[in-house]
Formats: sequence, structure tokens, C-alpha cells
Amino acid sequence: MAERNLDFDTVIDRRGTGSLKYDCAAERGKPEGILPLWVADMDFRTPSCVQDALQEAVAHGIWGYSEPGEGYFAALEGWMKKRHGWEIRREWTVRTPGVVFALALAVRAYTEPGDAVLIQKPVYYPFSEVIRDNGRRIVSSDLLYDREMRTYRMDLSDLETKIREEKIRLFFLCNPHNPVGRVWDPEELRKAGEICRRYGVTVVSDEIHADFVYEKKHTVFSLAGEGFGDFSVICTAPSKTFNLAGLQISNIIIRDPELRKRFRQQLDAAGYSQANTFGLRACEAAYRGGEEWLEALLGYLRGNRDFLEEYLKENMPRIRMVRVEGTYLAWLDLRDLGFSPREREERIVHGAGLWLDRGEVFGPTGEGFERINFACPRSVLREALQKLKVGMGDGSWVSGTVPDPQEPSPIPKNRP
Repeated sequence: MAERNLDFDTVIDRRGTGSLKYDCAAERGKPEGILPLWVADMDFRTPSCVQDALQEAVAHGIWGYSEPGEGYFAALEGWMKKRHGWEIRREWTVRTPGVVFALALAVRAYTEPGDAVLIQKPVYYPFSEVIRDNGRRIVSSDLLYDREMRTYRMDLSDLETKIREEKIRLFFLCNPHNPVGRVWDPEELRKAGEICRRYGVTVVSDEIHADFVYEKKHTVFSLAGEGFGDFSVICTAPSKTFNLAGLQISNIIIRDPELRKRFRQQLDAAGYSQANTFGLRACEAAYRGGEEWLEALLGYLRGNRDFLEEYLKENMPRIRMVRVEGTYLAWLDLRDLGFSPREREERIVHGAGLWLDRGEVFGPTGEGFERINFACPRSVLREALQKLKVGMGDGSWVSGTVPDPQEPSPIPKNRP
């Protein structure tokens, strides 16, 4: 059946739906009516095959405990093989209600209280939350930023030093990387993996954005080196790819039996068993029939990415956009504007009327940056950029009401 939801230009009103992105400004300390480009979900309808599958489930009217069937595993295995060249087996898979939930389980499964867990800042901030909240220590091997090339790379020497000196046993890898947009090269992953193997480190790779790559190809960490599947946990989900985050379904793929056993033990201890019935239906339908929609979406997002970059070059050249190789999130460097954290926040929130993600929440190396979500109709993105240009102006609108960003307001736990 031909895909019906290929219109990405129409603006769909999401207000009044309980949307975290659109309906929670006041309770998060932001002005009502602010334009939100912070949460990492998309403003596009999911593929029609998913809508049809869910409508069928609704019509049935009984939504009891459910388990994935033959069709579910065939769709999942087929997607991973076709899109990523990865042949998986169903017995390797474990379902969780989200990747962040899986990260928390991994902390408990593979470390002890007081142990250190390695991350690479600036990075998706729930990485730090699940480490800290479970009584472990955060150790960061910060990524290196090349301002001229507008890209990041791993500091492999520092990575090895931190692993050795801090006695690291668990490493959270973000692949592709959120927020800096890197799609790691196979050689980078291989070198990092060899270091981890040498020191007996388990690698948990968050690959939730694996389907959002543009000029490059995504490399599953398990495939980056011979035997890497023996010490890796790969976190996948249809939630970003097909805009299904609210259905809470993730597939955690663990080839090694011992690592899988320890992970399942923590899943059982958390009291989680059957997955969301609608999540299972949506995942199967998306992986079976959503490829046409995804290809069209990738073309549209590539256009949005390029539009964003060109607009900044022409209108706000002192804002440098880090090269986006993957994800639908752009990492903007505003440091050349010379604003203090307080003034930058004032200009964005009150001057521009925009809600972005402040770089500081991704770690100290994110100070002076902002993350912006460009998975929206181009007219909305254009409006946001016009607002940002106004906000960077003379400051005549300043209200003096924004709290100091150096003392961040509480961030909702485990949100995209």
C-alpha cells in the first residue's frame, strides 16, 4: 500500500494533546506561547502503516498483556539486516520501555555502587543522570572540538588514560552522537573498542539515532571490530525513527549470554515484564512498512539541515553550526557573540521567544552552545530562525526575569 503521510510541510497543531514539547512551558518555567525546538521528537505524523496498525488494535478493543510474535521478530531482524548490515537473532533481544531505562539497568547490571562509568561530554544528559542516581561516579573523556572544521573527535589517548586510572568497567557510547551530530567512522569505533577490550570494559552503545544519517553510513558498534559483540550492549528503538516515543518500546540487543543474563536480572528486579501492546504493534508495522516514509523524511531533514546552515551563514555568521552528520539535532556555537550565560538565555527565551536546549546541561564543555531540533515543517524552522535573529538584536525587549543559567532549573528526568 502506498504511503499516505509524505507531507512534511503542513503544520500540525500539537497543543492540547499533553505534549511535553508544546503543553508544558509554564511548569518548566518558560513563557506561554514560546516556540519549542528542544525535545527530540518530531512534528510529523508517523507512517500510515503504523497508523493503520494502531487503528486496527483500537478497533479490536482488548488490549491485554502482549508478547512479540513471529512477525515482530521478522520485521526487527529484517530492518537491522537491510538498513545496517547486521544479522541479529531474536534470542539476543530484550525489550524495555525506553533506551534511558535500559541505560539505568546497565549501570546496575555491570557496575557496583561507587564504581565509575565513562561518558564523552558534551553528551545527552540522561547519561549522567542514570549514573549519578544509581550511586556511581561520572568520569568524562571529553570530546575534542575543531572550531575551524566545525566537528568533534574522540580523544583516544585520554579515553585510555581515564579507563586505566579510574578502573572503568562500563562505557556509555553515543552513536550517532547527541548533541554534536557525529556519525562515528568505523576506524574511530574500532580503536575505541580495542581499548575497551584491552581493559575489560563493557560498552553500552546508544544507537537510537542510527537511522538518521546523511552523507555517511552508520556503523553498529558490534560490527566495528572482530568480537566486539562479546562485550557490547546495543540500544535501539523505533521511537526516534518513526516518532513513536510516547509508545515506549525499545529493543536492546545483547549477543553475549552472560551480559544478557545480568541485564535481564535487573529488568526482572525492576518489575517490568510485558511491553506496551501498542508499542509492539507500532514497532512491527514501522519496521515492516515504514521505509518509503523514512527515505522521504531523510530527504526533507537534509533540506532542513542545509537551510538552517545557510540561514545562519547569511544572517547570523557569528553563530557557528557544528556539522550535522546524523540525528535531527543541530549544535550551535554562540560563543563568538560574547554573551554571558544569563544574557544568552534572556535573548533566546524573551527576545526570540524560543525554547532550545542550553549547552551547559550536556556538560561543562557545552557552555556557550545551544541544541536545536530541526525535525519540523520548514516554515516553522524559518520562523524560529527569524525569531532568533531578532533575539540577537539590541536587547530592547529585555525583561530581567530569566534565572541565572549557571544555576540550571530542574530538568525532567529521562526525557528526550
